[in-house]
Formats: sequence, C-alpha cells, structure tokens
Amino acid sequence: VMILANVIQDHGFFPVSLAKQKQKTHNNKNVNFQKKNTKVHSSPTTISGDRFITSTSPKQVHYKLQMNTCSQGDTSPAKEKYNTRLRESIFEDTLGLKLLQYNTQNKLRLTEKNDNNNHLPICALPLKPEQKLRAEKILDAPELRDDYYLNLLDWSKTNVIAIALGKTVHLWNAASGTVQELCSVSQPDNFITSLTWSEEGRYIAVGTNYNMVQIWDAQNAKMLQNIGGHTSRVSSLSWNHNVISSGSRDCSIINHDVRLPRRCVSVLQGHTDEVCGLKWSPDASYLASGGNDNLLNLWDLRHVGGDKCDPIYTLDHHNAAVKALAWCPWQPNLLASGGGTTDRTIRFWNSTTGACLNAVDTRSQVCSILWSKRKREIISSHGYSQNQITIWKYPSMIPITELTGHTSRVLYMSMSPDGNTVVSAAADETIRFWKVFHYPHRSTLAKPKKSSCGLNHKVKMGLSLTLR
Repeated sequence: VMILANVIQDHGFFPVSLAKQKQKTHNNKNVNFQKKNTKVHSSPTTISGDRFITSTSPKQVHYKLQMNTCSQGDTSPAKEKYNTRLRESIFEDTLGLKLLQYNTQNKLRLTEKNDNNNHLPICALPLKPEQKLRAEKILDAPELRDDYYLNLLDWSKTNVIAIALGKTVHLWNAASGTVQELCSVSQPDNFITSLTWSEEGRYIAVGTNYNMVQIWDAQNAKMLQNIGGHTSRVSSLSWNHNVISSGSRDCSIINHDVRLPRRCVSVLQGHTDEVCGLKWSPDASYLASGGNDNLLNLWDLRHVGGDKCDPIYTLDHHNAAVKALAWCPWQPNLLASGGGTTDRTIRFWNSTTGACLNAVDTRSQVCSILWSKRKREIISSHGYSQNQITIWKYPSMIPITELTGHTSRVLYMSMSPDGNTVVSAAADETIRFWKVFHYPHRSTLAKPKKSSCGLNHKVKMGLSLTLR
C-alpha cells in the first residue's frame, strides 16, 4: 500500500487541490528520469477543469515501482516474490500500452458497399468463447443424408422429434423416449428431402425426391393428402396455419391450402435455382425464401394469391446459397439469414424496409439459425470449415458458448417446445441434444431407461436410430 501511495503521489494521481503543491516535486522526478534516458511527459503547467489525468505511461510507473522496492533494502525471497506478484497483478498485459485506453481488439471491420452507396460494416468474428458445452444425449442416425440443401429435422410443440433417415421418417417422443416409424418411400431412387410440423404439432408435411408433398396425421400414422405440382424434388417446407408452402429444385414456391379440393392457391417465381430455405414470419405476414442462386426474397402475404406474385424485396447481399432462415420471436419484422461456404455471414434484416441491419462473418458455412424464445440470443450451426455450433449475444453478436462434439458439418437444428434444449443432426450421422438455455421448467428429454444390470437401455428407432 505504501509503495502504491508513493507511486500515486509521484505521478499525479491526486486531487486538483494538491496539484500545485506537488508540481515542483513532480518536475524533479521527471529530471531524474531524464538522466536515465527515460522518456516522460511533464505535468501541464496550467490545469483546467475539475480533474487531472496523468500522462505517465505504464512503463514509467513500473520503473518507479521497481526503484521503490529496491530502495527499501528487503531482498528476501518472500519479499521479492510478493513484489513480483504485485507488479503482475497491477501491470499484467499493460506494459507498452496507454492507460485508460479503449479496447479495440473486437472492433475489426470489413466493409462492403450496398445499393445506396453506403458502407455496411461486417463484424469480424471476435475471439472464440472459452466456455464449451457437451451434448446431454447422443443418438446414432445412419443414412442421414449429407446434403446442405435439404431440411430433415424438426421438433413439434407436442415434444416429438421428426427425423428423416434415407427413405423413412422416424418420430422420437422426447418425453417418453418411445420411437415409431411414420412413413417411408419405396421407389429405388426416391428418398425424403424435407419435413416440418404444423403449428399445433398434430400434422407433419413431408417432401420427397419424387416432387410430392405428403400430409400425415402423426397421431394416427395416416397419410391424409399427397400433393403434386412441382417438377423436381421438394427441398423446403413451411406452414402458415392451413397453408403449406413448398420450395423446390424447379426454382418455384407453391402455396397449398390443405382445406381446399384444388389446393394450389399461388405459385411464386422469384428464384433461378433450388429453393432451399423457406420460413413464414411469426405473425404470418411475410414469407422468406432463400435459394442456391444466392438470393433472399421477401414475400408479402397481401400480394400472394393475386395477379401479382413478385417479391417485395429481392436481397442479393449473400455470396452463396441462403438456406438458414429464422424469424425473431419477439420482433416479428426481424429476420436472420445465413450464407453458404463462400459467404459464411449471418445477416439481419428489417422485413418492413428491406434494410440490412447488421452482418457478422462466422468463418464457416452457415447451415441453420435459431432464436432463443426468451433471451436476446441466437444459436447457429455450421459446416465447412469448422463444423461448430455457436451461441451469440444479440445484437452485439459476441459468441457466448461453443457446442463441441460433432465431427462433420452440422446440417440441421431444431428447438424444444420450452426453449431449453436444442437438437442438432450432422453429417457424422449423429443427433445430439444440448441444454443451452436454462429456464425454470422441467426437462423435455426422457431419462434413459435402466436395465436390470444398471446399463442404459438402447432405444431403437426403426432399427436404425439408437441412443448411446
């Protein structure tokens, strides 16, 4: 304490009322430093305002601390160790830097020019988070297709997970741990290409490689409708009440009203390549579509179904396929989109104005994006080259947590009804459950059953999905 008091006195860390009394002593100290060829900044002769901020550098203070400790004559090992630790605690990572300096490590920026000739900042990815989480449960998922443009995983409001493995759709009840096979296709070159639950969680839409959209009653395991209209595989699906929208490799989006005998209510043409991302906004006002043509289109529900079916905004800021789409649950006009391997950015959009609000470079292919239901956070899964899952703080986009375990690109992701757990499926043929958002609710996952030997009972999903 005495050492620090001497340093503070000698280097100007004292109230303005004492500045004039200490000015002479301070100038004398500067002379002593100059004799040792040490560069210093002398105190200002005129002090204005109610505060005095020293210009003394950390190197000078560190030097003075060394001089004071040596002059006391105690060179015992214990004293020397104490002085060393004191210097490290006070001046750690500050030597050579100015005191009271703003941290600029996370302020790196890349810029691009938008349509209005304004420079939009792209935030470089900050330092990786130190906290890492591991999966609570792991399911083996053989025959899970490694295809970036498909959508093969969804978690319903009734706490049932649907996953497509090859030709078959399996349902896994997260509360009870029971498994059932819902449907499968029989043609040799046919397979499941997309699926999504309805809002109430009773019905599920399934897209196939044979250009069809099937509507299934999951409770009774019965197919209700088999809808055509596309000329190529159905890669993406999204519900809007009684309307199921389907995106295809034929570049079109078809809106089907399942209540009508003639179910096609509109066809949207706005892409020149496969439509791999499709999401209705929470208030059912806007439809977002992403394609392999690097375009993000926003469609207004009021314009869908009439003579004019053009998108209200066509956004070409991404440099790769736009598959990852997610609407903010607590701000309906806020949309997040993610680009593929040559783009690697997550962008945020105002659907009302079409403005890009922010962009961050994730350094990996963006495969999926989810918003937290109660916190201002988002979670993203990635492919090449790092295959990571990252939780971000919004809107600062500072990485909070990294989820490790997958050994290949994390293609699909969905969230539990209570918002506590996220399930991810990757090209390494595993499905992993992550307890990422901790809310005061009961867990949505079933506990593995115990056998008489005390070992975890294996849960088989159609003889192809097993719980480790």
